[in-house]
Amino acid sequence: MIDFSKFELDHVAIAVESIETSLPFYQALGFSSHHIEDVPSEKVRTCFLSLANNVSVELLEAVGDESPITKFLQKRGPGIHHMCYRVKNIEAVVAQVKKAGIQLINETPRQGAHNCKVVFVHPKSSGGVLIEFSEKMSDS
Repeated sequence: MIDFSKFELDHVAIAVESIETSLPFYQALGFSSHHIEDVPSEKVRTCFLSLANNVSVELLEAVGDESPITKFLQKRGPGIHHMCYRVKNIEAVVAQVKKAGIQLINETPRQGAHNCKVVFVHPKSSGGVLIEFSEKMSDS
């Protein structure tokens, strides 16, 4: 059985209209390095800003009208989109949460940012918060 209390916070994601127009705020706070990446499987463009404790702030920008971020922004406007927990053995995590009756948005891990496999927990199962589980894939 997986001990969920051993998970680590990987990042907090913030939906934004535009990464370029959002970056000056974070640069004013002292964030100087960032990594921008397109994630076609999620229809988003991401910008990761690293914190000192190995946690990141992820800015999420929609790529197209079918992006979940487009829908999020239309419904709620810019703001916190999800929290991501770094896990090991994401397939076992999926099996355990499904067995516990937790509803997932995608039950099969898919390619996310930073060469990770990702699965999302539906907010209906987590008190209204979209949760992402992410596992770094090997570089081989």
